[in-house]
Amino acid sequence: MGSAEFNIYAAKSQFSRLVARAEQGDRMTITRNGKPVARLVPYVPDHPARRPGAWAGLEVPDDFDALTEQDLQDWYGE
Repeated sequence: MGSAEFNIYAAKSQFSRLVARAEQGDRMTITRNGKPVARLVPYVPDHPARRPGAWAGLEVPDDFDALTEQDLQDWYGE
């Protein structure tokens, strides 16, 4: 896995190939007039994928949302 530099024209004409390289882990810098302006890197998800059933078996008590008079007074300040 490496790093390479491409000017905008080359990046546009080889875009599909550069994306395939990024999928393999390469990091590429896109330049304009020899100056770096953008980077093409492999995608890394911000968070792990959701797993259906991750909370299977979780039991919620029947009174989980029950509030006492003291709770209401504490919450609303009345």
